[in-house]
Amino acid sequence: MTTATMNTESAPQPDVVTTKRAQAPQPRRGNPLASTRVQSILLLIALLGTWEGVVRLFKVPQHLVPPVSDIAVALWRGLATGPMAKDGFWYHGGVTLAEILLGFAIGSGVGLAIGILVSQMPKVEALVEPYVAALQSVPKVAVAPIIVVWLGFGISSKVVIICMLTFFPVLVTSIAGFKAVDPDRIDLLRSLSATRWQIFRKAKFPSALPYVFAGLNMAAAFSVVGAVVGEFVGAQAGLGVLILQMEAQADTGGSFAVCVVLSVIGVALTSLLRRVQARVLHWMPADTSQRTVNA
Repeated sequence: MTTATMNTESAPQPDVVTTKRAQAPQPRRGNPLASTRVQSILLLIALLGTWEGVVRLFKVPQHLVPPVSDIAVALWRGLATGPMAKDGFWYHGGVTLAEILLGFAIGSGVGLAIGILVSQMPKVEALVEPYVAALQSVPKVAVAPIIVVWLGFGISSKVVIICMLTFFPVLVTSIAGFKAVDPDRIDLLRSLSATRWQIFRKAKFPSALPYVFAGLNMAAAFSVVGAVVGEFVGAQAGLGVLILQMEAQADTGGSFAVCVVLSVIGVALTSLLRRVQARVLHWMPADTSQRTVNA
């Protein structure tokens, strides 16, 4: 047996080396989303701890800035009451949540419907554009007392105020989305003898969906603000009424606790919209940074 033959037999074959490399355990990569959430929670704990320490250290009056511990006690006291207790968070929170959902659904729905109408009829856009600009510039907080006088202290006045705040973001973003469609796609569909409804369904509406969801996210935040503003002006129940009652009793910790509940409602509504957006817009390409991490 020659030396060349011995060297050939003793050397590992290329396919064996490749198989061993493929079978070697790959290092696990952590979930960037989970790490971001952990960092966000740690940041929140650090901020709350700093808040508590600064208030205690400098002896800030509780009627100005309450410590975090007092806010937590007030939050627990409000959540520990029964669902129908008039001094608890559940009853007033349910009223405010109903106002938010109704106003958000009606206001954003009407805004999207008018945006679709304008996209299909360009002459309508030129007709209603001055009126939309004029109504959008009117401060809604200034109109809220008039609406309460017209509709009373019930839920209807708050729903109308929320509709006014949620209508314009969805309308403006939807119109912008319908205009942002690629003209080549429309020309291609027209060359295939597509009808106006088919062009809208196949090209305009899918292209406008990211803009529509951006408007819905803004409208979700405005809906919470509109509910509280309407309840400040005049209401019989709601978290805004509870804030006024606690401020009259100099219960600043309770007022902060109600604000925490309002923040949770806003975050929950925004998170729900993001889940719906991720499901509806599953066809959109992922973000560049996410592709780099997941590669």
